[in-house]
Formats: sequence, structure tokens, C-alpha cells
Amino acid sequence: MTPTTGLRPTRPAVNSRHHRIQRTTGKPVYTAPSEDDATTRFLEFAEVWGKKYPAIVRLWESSWAEFTPFLQFDAGICRIVCTTNSIESVNARIRKAVSSRGHFPTEQAALKCVCMAVMSLDPTGTSRKRWTMRWKGAMNAFDLAFDGRLTACQL
Repeated sequence: MTPTTGLRPTRPAVNSRHHRIQRTTGKPVYTAPSEDDATTRFLEFAEVWGKKYPAIVRLWESSWAEFTPFLQFDAGICRIVCTTNSIESVNARIRKAVSSRGHFPTEQAALKCVCMAVMSLDPTGTSRKRWTMRWKGAMNAFDLAFDGRLTACQL
């Protein structure tokens, strides 16, 4: 469970005038640098919202085991994962690259096609500034977290 998918089900349970406040008080939970810190921040969140909206606290508690692995990733990766539009953009690019190719003779050829699609996400033109802000840090963090697999496919 990512923070985006974790918070989305809580939205209908909250009165519309509390959406922004609930989102800002919940943000320290999923931006915490460690699991212990996230637990502390969640307890603070539960104190504020537990009496008024117990369903939200119960939802977070029931899905805590799926949420905590997310905290192990770098901040750049977390930022991209929280932005579902960015992930959908990457998936669309990969689907387009794979479908235009047709078939692959080996698994290595398929992996190379996916890597080329990911590495070609750096667009030119007006969206370059947005690309730099959104993806460059995440690509570096992915490369470090997954032992250079992204840069290995550039060869």
C-alpha cells in the first residue's frame, strides 16, 4: 500500500471541510524517514482524528503492514510513487514501446526494450523543467536502490 492508495479510501469517511486538514496532518506519517518515526507520527494522527473519524484510524492500522515497506525507499522514489500520474506515464511509455516492437526473441531483448523506454523518459521541449524536477532524482535513487540495473541497460 502506498500513501496514495492508503489515503484515498479515507477521503469518503471524512467531512469535506476536513479533507485538507486531514491530509496535512496525515502527511508526516507517510513522509517519515523511518518506521519508528512513522509510528510516532501515526499515534499523533490517531489522537487528533481517532475520536471524530475512527474508521480512518482503523483503516491505517489494518493496512500498516503493507505500508511500512514503502518507508525503506529513498525520498526521491517515494515522491514518484506518491504521484500516480507519473507512474501511469511510465507505464504508458513502456506499453507503447513494447506494443510497437511486437515480439522479442529473448528475455534480454524484452528487458532492453523496457530499459530503453524508461531511459528515454527525458523529453525535450517545454516539459524538460518538469522532467528534471520529477524524475532525475528518482532515477538516481532507483539506480542506487536496485544496484545499477538501470545504467546497465544503457550499454
